[in-house]
Amino acid sequence: MTVNLLEFEKNGFAQFCAELGEKPFRARQLMRWIHQSGVDDFDAMTDMAKSLRVELKRTCEVRPPKVISDSTAGDGTRKWLLDVNAGNAIETVFIPERTRSTLCVSSQAGCALECTFCATGRQGFNRNLTLSEIIGQLWLANHSLAADGDERRVTNVVMMGMGEPLANFDNVVAAMQLMLDDNAYGLSRRRVTLSTSGLVPQMDRLGDACPVALAVSLHAPNDTLRDELVPINRKYPLKQLMAACLRYIEKAPRDFVTFEYVMLDGVNDTVAHARELIRLVSPVPCKINLIPFNPFPNSGYTRSSVPAIERFKDVLTTAGLIVTVRRTRGDDIDAACGQLAGRVQDKTRRRERRIEVAG
Repeated sequence: MTVNLLEFEKNGFAQFCAELGEKPFRARQLMRWIHQSGVDDFDAMTDMAKSLRVELKRTCEVRPPKVISDSTAGDGTRKWLLDVNAGNAIETVFIPERTRSTLCVSSQAGCALECTFCATGRQGFNRNLTLSEIIGQLWLANHSLAADGDERRVTNVVMMGMGEPLANFDNVVAAMQLMLDDNAYGLSRRRVTLSTSGLVPQMDRLGDACPVALAVSLHAPNDTLRDELVPINRKYPLKQLMAACLRYIEKAPRDFVTFEYVMLDGVNDTVAHARELIRLVSPVPCKINLIPFNPFPNSGYTRSSVPAIERFKDVLTTAGLIVTVRRTRGDDIDAACGQLAGRVQDKTRRRERRIEVAG
């Protein structure tokens, strides 16, 4: 059975090369060829000893998730549907912009948190992705772009795809550490963002292990509404979440947290909600990212109107908050925020239970 080298983080490469009787610098060379250069042909690794290349060909491979489909939206957004075995598929989205290119990376096959406005949360959960399945999304994106003659490379990564990243803590952190490693992708901590629904203990661990930029899926200004929209709030309510954000800022390289707030018509988008939100986040250095809801079948929600979003934004900015309204990208191929669904063998039987209730 061959070894998938995408399954190794930095120490894994070092241990693997040591077991082959190679010196530590060989591990760094191997990392650079695979992750920095995107090479999967061992014969092309010309600064490696021929005997080592022969051994690598015999025992190893570079195997990202298999591409099921590859689609590009009218605005240039590109979405890959990737096979992660046992009937499960995940989605990865590349978002090109004028000054940067962002990759939205998935961390789980499905999601167990059941946020009511999210397509992934509606479909259930199967399992955490492995390190090779997470970092393989970045490897595949860069490799595909280069193979297509596209000179762009991924400059920013957001852990905002399918799943709750902090529920797959060890594999996600290992992947992000490769993203930051100068012998791999060499991204700065400011260019890697992790989005969480608010797993407070894991937020504290992340601040110690890999303090990248933090985004928090807030979506409501009070516990009653957030309990409904983001059920994990029942375990870690807003007082605990805001305290965790303040602790994180003490450790992170950035001086603010991004609060993500999906705009749902008649649910969380009134002026009164905006004023509540101001009171909630005022102790935390932050910026607010308002996200127009992106529809999916049977969601039960509709997008707030443009005037409602502008009114909400004006209340926040008048109070001195920094506010952006996310531009919807890739919605014609269901690649926009909240639309990623993939294909998941649902261990939670959530869909079956929903059908039983509806019946």
